[in-house]
Amino acid sequence: MLRLQAKVSRLCAGARNQLLSEVGATNKPCHGFRLPKGVAQYSASSTSAVPKTDERVIKKLMVANRGEIAIRVFRACTEMNIRTVAIYSEQDMMHLHRQKADESYIVGKSLPPVAAYLNIPDIIRIAKENDVDAIHPGYGFLSERSDFAQSIINEGIKFVGPSPEVVRKMGDKVEARQAAISAGVQVVPGTDKPVQSIEEAQEFCQKYGLPVIFKAAYGGGGRGMRVVKSFDEVEENFKRASSEAEAAFGNGALFLEKFIERPRHIELQILGDRDGNVVHLYERDCSVQRRHQKVVEIAPAPHLSPAIRDSMAADAVALAKHVGYENAGTVEFLLDNDGNYYFIEVNARLQVEHTVTEEVTGVDLVQSQIKIAEGYTLPELGLQQKDINLHGYAIQCRMTTEDPAKNFQPDTGRIEVFRSGEGMGIRLDGALGFAGAIISPYYDSLLVKVIAHAWDHSSACAKMLRTLREFRIRGVKTNIPFLLNVVQHQQFLSGSVDTYFIDENPQLFSFEPTQNRAQKLLHYLGQVMVNGPQTPLATPQVPSDIIPSVPEVPFVKSPPSGWRDIILNEGPEGFAKKVRQHDGLLLMDTTFRDAHQSLLATRVRTHDLKRISPYVSHRFNNLYSCENWGGATFDVAMRFLHECPWERLATLRKLIPNVPFQMLLRGANAVGYTNYPDNVVYKFCDLAVQHGMDIFRIFDSLNYMPNIIVGMEAVGKAGGVIEASMSYTGDVSDPSKSKYNLDYYLNMADELVKAGTHILGVKDMAGLLKPQAATMLIGALRERFPDIPIHVHTHDTAGAGVASMLACAHAGADVVDVAVDSMSGMTSQPSMGAVVAAVERTKLDTGISMDDVCNYSAYWEQTRNLYAPFECCVTMKSGNSDIYNNEIPGGQYTNLQFQSYSLGLADQFEEVKKTYSVANKLMGDIPKVTPSSKVVGDLAQFMVQNKLTASMVEEKADELSFPNSVVEYFQGYLGAPPGGYPEPLRSKILKDKERIEHRPGKSLPPINFDDLKTSLMEKHGQAVRDVDVISSALYPKVTDEFIEFRSKYGPVDCLDTKMFLVGPKMAQEIEVEIEKGKTLSIKTLAVGDLNKFGQREVFFELNGQLRSVIITDLEATKELSVHPKAKKGVKGSIGAPMPGTVLEVKVKEGDKISKGDPIVVLSAMKMEMVVNAPADGVVKSVAAELNMKLEGDDLLLEMDCEKE
Repeated sequence: MLRLQAKVSRLCAGARNQLLSEVGATNKPCHGFRLPKGVAQYSASSTSAVPKTDERVIKKLMVANRGEIAIRVFRACTEMNIRTVAIYSEQDMMHLHRQKADESYIVGKSLPPVAAYLNIPDIIRIAKENDVDAIHPGYGFLSERSDFAQSIINEGIKFVGPSPEVVRKMGDKVEARQAAISAGVQVVPGTDKPVQSIEEAQEFCQKYGLPVIFKAAYGGGGRGMRVVKSFDEVEENFKRASSEAEAAFGNGALFLEKFIERPRHIELQILGDRDGNVVHLYERDCSVQRRHQKVVEIAPAPHLSPAIRDSMAADAVALAKHVGYENAGTVEFLLDNDGNYYFIEVNARLQVEHTVTEEVTGVDLVQSQIKIAEGYTLPELGLQQKDINLHGYAIQCRMTTEDPAKNFQPDTGRIEVFRSGEGMGIRLDGALGFAGAIISPYYDSLLVKVIAHAWDHSSACAKMLRTLREFRIRGVKTNIPFLLNVVQHQQFLSGSVDTYFIDENPQLFSFEPTQNRAQKLLHYLGQVMVNGPQTPLATPQVPSDIIPSVPEVPFVKSPPSGWRDIILNEGPEGFAKKVRQHDGLLLMDTTFRDAHQSLLATRVRTHDLKRISPYVSHRFNNLYSCENWGGATFDVAMRFLHECPWERLATLRKLIPNVPFQMLLRGANAVGYTNYPDNVVYKFCDLAVQHGMDIFRIFDSLNYMPNIIVGMEAVGKAGGVIEASMSYTGDVSDPSKSKYNLDYYLNMADELVKAGTHILGVKDMAGLLKPQAATMLIGALRERFPDIPIHVHTHDTAGAGVASMLACAHAGADVVDVAVDSMSGMTSQPSMGAVVAAVERTKLDTGISMDDVCNYSAYWEQTRNLYAPFECCVTMKSGNSDIYNNEIPGGQYTNLQFQSYSLGLADQFEEVKKTYSVANKLMGDIPKVTPSSKVVGDLAQFMVQNKLTASMVEEKADELSFPNSVVEYFQGYLGAPPGGYPEPLRSKILKDKERIEHRPGKSLPPINFDDLKTSLMEKHGQAVRDVDVISSALYPKVTDEFIEFRSKYGPVDCLDTKMFLVGPKMAQEIEVEIEKGKTLSIKTLAVGDLNKFGQREVFFELNGQLRSVIITDLEATKELSVHPKAKKGVKGSIGAPMPGTVLEVKVKEGDKISKGDPIVVLSAMKMEMVVNAPADGVVKSVAAELNMKLEGDDLLLEMDCEKE
């Protein structure tokens, strides 16, 4: 029947052509890269060879599809003056394709998203009601349903595609295969009809051998395909392929064929008319596939021999003529390595990749489809084989909203940014390529088709690469990183790819993470504008609007040499020797660390440190060191400033290459508040040196030598300068204070020198070293160690710091610590300017210019105003000599203030200070420096919060729920204090808890850094650096939160300080330098009203373009609830002993618990507390939940207590 139809069509075509020639009609084809003459004629206003009749002309065309193919057809129709009609599902109400049509109508109302576009009766209804002349099916959905084509024709509407009978036969893989055999086209050995059972499949495998492939009989696109390579897999793959086919095409029928290994997938584009004329438009290479789905298509196929091309094309045309093919279609083949090719199927519709054929032939396939549907023949359209030529090469990349890093998992959401690649030789076919588009989970993930056209394959690759790199799509994940890897791969560039290309090149899945910095920063600014500061502000004070003025720096290639050059050239020993030989007094500047830790709660950001760094490098090159790292700066940088401390160190190192950097290392505690395995300390020191650290001031908060030795050995192995230090407490000039006398420090100094310190440090963390005591201590140390440099650190809390440091210098100290004037005094270090002026023109002259100090100070005076919310002067108006009594370290003083403020003890801070001294005595009168100072502070606040005296603590120690830090101190987690632990307090607090009698870190197993790195990568789904691994080893939770924050909000450290803290004002314009030579111009426009989801849209202008972000209003989405309070006087009603966050709930309703059992763990301002059961009993109810924020006395749980 098909052959008879084809013969009749050929006879009709011959007669028509003869008639045309007799009346003198001519139709000469045009040559060159342009539309064929016939297509040009009917797309313009000129008349074609055969006059149109009203019956023949399509005046209104519907596309029974959605997305980019619908828009592609609409554009063709618009050029042909045909009115267009779109259909859309309820889910596609806002989709662009319905807006591109002249008319649009909802289809399949109340049906599921896909089912709406499969509703044939409703589509026909819409077409009839709106006088539609023709329906184009696009691809997918109903495009290969013969019943759909027949339904259209039955209603007198033209179907833009093959006849229903051809659609049916070509859609049936078995019938298509039989047609190919009848037409003399070689096919892959396979079943003649769908296999009905597993037994039939197994029989085929035994006859033809493996591998074989199951294919869906009624559909394609990779669905229902399964390759079988062993007999054991036949049954499972049969079931899975049938199930997929059933789900995708409504029919689970499968056929089976021999699987051709390492083939190229070549397809021929054909066009046929009703007269039996068929032409080919050359081939496309579709070998770049993933799981049988095409990813990248090329036309023509690179390196295809002319003989194979001609033979394959002839077979495609022969098959089309054999079946009487009309309209556009594709004949697909597999080509093996020996040049043999096999027919696999016909796609009786337009293909996704038709675009590359259009580019290289100049033929508009969609317009050709429409004209053929109108009744035009190929000769009438100027489409004769001799006139169809190739012009260059074209490549199509299917850009999808899939995440290749997550196995191409489809992504959904709102496109926040869409910036496309464009330019000569680039074509974009899409439907969702705009900011604000919503990517739904209901349909195909195709976002845009990118087509590059050039005169050769390599040039087309270059254009494609350039275009893909120009794209900026934010808000949803795309496969652009994968496509970039493909088009840069040498095998692809050479044009020698087969269907195994993706599977055999796993490096295609190694992606450079996209930065998306601008949009992330807009999210951060929007978050601050809607929900307030993203770092806790300690006071109501507002940052100033000032932009600090940076003193002028000479423009020279490199700064003058400094003490770091000696370290690099002569090593730590040579450096120490030169320091000792130096005549004047050397200074360490603490402005970059301890000064702002003491005055501004450690909140100074890298942004402000960077700006003044070049000035320090050029004007203060003779500083002994610049202290800029370690201590609390490490975790605060991540926890509150949301910046990487390692990046801070590396950045400052580049800006200050000549001045040694110094850091504070807490011995075996590194920069943490607890003990770590030794390999963590060693790895930390090694990375610190690699990032530019030079001098390590190593100490232990209890002067516990075993902990100090670990730090010294780690620094020595890393190649750093070892400055082992004694933590000073007490008063060596007061004979009544015998615990920490001169002999104590001299003996400890003996041990440090013996252990190999390069520099001997004295760390007076509370500013207790009075001038007379300084003369005694430093004089004695100098006498005992004439060749060891001595470095003294103090705080100026009492106001005697300058006098004490001058006393140290005169007694023989080589280096003393100072802070620039505007960042000095009170809990900070003594004034740099005062010390410099005091020794000017004496043998201790520092060599530092007072003018330079003044300029340096002026910058910090302005900068300090940016940190007004953390300013210690809000609560501390002057120095306090009461530190000689309470011994609070300067670095802790302001932090303790803010901590008390957050705990509701702001009006009781004087009481906290007094109690601090009491707490110290309770703990055995210990040296107080982080972390031991934190333990004392926690106990002091606990006592004030709960109105406890020293005697009450001693009496009720076995009943009280002490802060976790206090319990761990008595267990021995910090090491042993001088003179041992106070008894019986220790025993009463610990009861039967573990006691550590050796160095705490000694028994800790080493951390496997490779495993930790793998864990972090799995947790955060991104590349992890070695520094992130060591940060996680030190601060697991803080590091996780930092990585997540940066991933969400980007490089917030690029924002100026006021923007970072409180965000912009409305209509404010700011500039943000995200890297050298790249500056963002941002203007805030508006904050939208609350939507039904509790969100607000925040509008910006970024580099002159409108941008917006959606921010959840956290306040608006809160549910009003009041947490119950514990009942006073009721033993079983247990309340929170302090405000905080619930870290862990250790019991549940019905649990039987004993007195002292842990029930809840709370945390507030870095202080953790385990709340213990006050008695034996059974848990009645639990009110506390994980991460719940509680106030003091909020109910944790209720229990029925047993009678004692």
